[in-house]
Amino acid sequence: MNKTDKNHLNGLLLVDKEPDWTSHDVVNFVRRRFNLHKCGHCGTLDPFATGLLVLLLGKATKLQDQLLGQDKTYSGTIRLGVETDSQDRTGTVTAECSISAISANAVRAASQTFLGPQLQVPPMVSALKVHGQPLYKLARQGKVISREPRPVTIHTFDLTAFRLPEVDFVVQCSKGTYIRTLAADLGRYLGCGAHLQELRRLASGQFRVENAHTISELKSWELPELQNNMLVIDA
Repeated sequence: MNKTDKNHLNGLLLVDKEPDWTSHDVVNFVRRRFNLHKCGHCGTLDPFATGLLVLLLGKATKLQDQLLGQDKTYSGTIRLGVETDSQDRTGTVTAECSISAISANAVRAASQTFLGPQLQVPPMVSALKVHGQPLYKLARQGKVISREPRPVTIHTFDLTAFRLPEVDFVVQCSKGTYIRTLAADLGRYLGCGAHLQELRRLASGQFRVENAHTISELKSWELPELQNNMLVIDA
């Protein structure tokens, strides 16, 4: 086959994203590796985050809006007592505070106040566009602009381990929820500040990370393996 001839595959591919890869990096890698006509994803993961990334191949890209609208489940770690400008560990520290007076029970009680529908202000360091400009580009210029709160829903917010100042959690939430903003808001509620230390997407809708394929696996595949492992849709 001529290299200019693209492979027209229609389906979904579940990928377990590694840290330091952007979601766009994963899409580009898969597209080029298998010479695909069309490839996209539904639901960006920050570069430091890991876990489930649902790739859409060919005509499956028409399902993007539908799949983006599904609930997501994440696990991760929140670091109390330290705030950063990005609300996660990749940012610059902007404030520090002692947590000596904060107990595990206080953190657990605070987490439950975030359950249910609410308005969340998107972080400055995000791909959300304002007047056609991604917020993170404005943030790099040192600009902070007003952001409209957006409706989100936190279905569950379970704290699974305490190693204060670090707290492990599992969250199930609606589309558009920023987990690092949830971490920062939790710290603000407690009065000590916080940021997101680790994040892993466990599920998106009915798809789970246990069924996803690693980048190392994808590097070992040729086209037949991709065809055998993708989830085929009706074209």
